[in-house]
Amino acid sequence: MGLLSKASGWVAAAVACVALAACGAGKGAGSTASGGGGVQDGPTVGTGTTARPAASELVADPQEDKSYPAPATVHHAAAATPAKAGEAVVAAGAPSDAEVKAELQQMQAVEQSAKTARTAQLTPVPGGESIGGNGTIPIPTNVPEAVQKVVAGANEIADFPYVFGGGHASFIDNAYDCSGSVSYALAAGGLLSRPETSGELESWGAPGPGRYITIEANAGHTYMYVDGIMFNTAGRSGVYASRWQVSGVNNSGFVTRHYPGL
Repeated sequence: MGLLSKASGWVAAAVACVALAACGAGKGAGSTASGGGGVQDGPTVGTGTTARPAASELVADPQEDKSYPAPATVHHAAAATPAKAGEAVVAAGAPSDAEVKAELQQMQAVEQSAKTARTAQLTPVPGGESIGGNGTIPIPTNVPEAVQKVVAGANEIADFPYVFGGGHASFIDNAYDCSGSVSYALAAGGLLSRPETSGELESWGAPGPGRYITIEANAGHTYMYVDGIMFNTAGRSGVYASRWQVSGVNNSGFVTRHYPGL
């Protein structure tokens, strides 16, 4: 789908337990992905001021009913690894972080104008706030490569079904819950090494909003803004509707985090 090819077939293996938790806990079954620990795709951020817990308790997602939980009859091919998703669409010759930083002062006005125009062009699907078309957004060019890869990773699973616990036993899954979705996209950019719960994402990175990537998290739910566009399971227009959404939401009650420098 979208800009990336889908992994064909099921990643078949029994999941003994969803060790690294979902957005929430206690109810519903996890997805049908392969078991085992998460794929290691990059360094875990450790620059935040809040210590990350060794393990996170499962907490019910209060917005699960807004995420079009997939029925048992839904079957979706598994995603590629986050690293593969992130690399697949980042063209050779993309500007390096150093080049981008050197041009930021001159490019700020142009970037803001382009971002505003791009947001205005996104049209929601009736029944929710999901963008239309193939459910993906263009890979921005005048941003650091890590941000390009996060967008690519988010595009890879943008229209995957929502299943409680999806994307936690492994990054490679056929459905993703809220924190599984955010974790996958961050891992594609090398900003996360294992799936994290929404509670763990409350202490990811550093406090406050980022220039390109901002995570909003509480114990039960999480979503993010990437280059000004919201990526959220809640508020979608259907089971296969995009996680990319036209409008933002009220962030009250959520902890705001960002990756240092981004």
